[in-house]
Amino acid sequence: METCRNGAKVPLLRGEKGSAEACPLRPEGMATLQLKDVKKIYAGGVEAVHAFNLDVADQEFIVLVGPSGCGKSTTLRMIAGLEEISAGDLYIGDQRMNDVEPKNRDIAMVFQSYALYPHMTVYENMAFALKLRKLPKEEIDRRVREAAEILDITEYLGRKPKALSGGQRQRVAIGRAIVREPKVFLMDEPLSNLDAKLRNQMRAEIIKLRQRISTTFLYVTHDQTEAMTLGDRIVIMRDGWIMQIGTPQEVFDHPANLFVAGFIGVPQMNFFDAELVREGDVYRLSCNGAQTALSADIQAALLAKGYETRRITVGCRPEHMLLKQTAGSDVMAATVDVSEMMGSEIHLHVTCGDRDVVLRIPTTELSAEQRGGLAYGTRIQIALPPERVHLFDPETEENLL
Repeated sequence: METCRNGAKVPLLRGEKGSAEACPLRPEGMATLQLKDVKKIYAGGVEAVHAFNLDVADQEFIVLVGPSGCGKSTTLRMIAGLEEISAGDLYIGDQRMNDVEPKNRDIAMVFQSYALYPHMTVYENMAFALKLRKLPKEEIDRRVREAAEILDITEYLGRKPKALSGGQRQRVAIGRAIVREPKVFLMDEPLSNLDAKLRNQMRAEIIKLRQRISTTFLYVTHDQTEAMTLGDRIVIMRDGWIMQIGTPQEVFDHPANLFVAGFIGVPQMNFFDAELVREGDVYRLSCNGAQTALSADIQAALLAKGYETRRITVGCRPEHMLLKQTAGSDVMAATVDVSEMMGSEIHLHVTCGDRDVVLRIPTTELSAEQRGGLAYGTRIQIALPPERVHLFDPETEENLL
């Protein structure tokens, strides 16, 4: 443990020496956050967020992810106090925040647009909120310079925003929030204005930042790569509803429904119309003329739930699809539409039955003549892996398991 300048006891980062300089910025008190049946209803009865329930632990990094218009930014704005909560309760720590002014919620928010004052230097932008709070000049200077060091923007403190790149401006916007030492850090698609390379760099910077400042984060994005790499847990939203909450690995391995299965993963999961056939205590899949025996674990789970023969939707991720070199009862005929060479693997876009299907095949699994790609119209054989399929009810779209 180490003592910060503000007197707080905090653990040192791995590999750092014991000094107050290495000490992460940390607000006092626990920064738990709780939303209980929170709703947002606009004029005319339009319900943008439905019965949103979420418990966020102290120092947890939560990512709200979903397509445009799903209610994720509205939820964040309700937490910030920028949108009124129509129903339900919001707690930060033990205090109910519904009627507390935004400035008194001890939060900081970073927006998609940098929203920097163009006539001020980087230093002045970062110090502005602290000056309004009438903090001593020495305290303001300390906070600004510590945040600048964390974000590696010390050399830009004397510049104005127009002299900075997009990535540097976003760091300044983040720094302006850091200096307030908030209990909860809200970020609303902060990287969406950056190009792909800068997004990757800034994503890594946010991961390092999170380790340095040790506070609670809520992060909104429509980019599932950001969600999977940043979040301790992910909240997947659709049309104002929570579809699933879980760790990145949980939502990838065990999607709760067809929407989550199709939304998480690049390229997205393949789906097939199939029949789940029960013969005694044994299950198999019948799909496009192929018969696939299921793994023991899936068989046991199906039997425990007592499923009988029925129509289902089968999902399988592109990286789990099998390219078969020999015929068998489990193979499905497919025709190559597009073959994309990605270096270590090939992405095959094929037509199987009436479905477009994508396979990600490592080049090490291909014959020498196949490694350069497969020509349009090539007939191939593909199969479903018995242990890596996902089974969904075609009516409710829920995962059968």
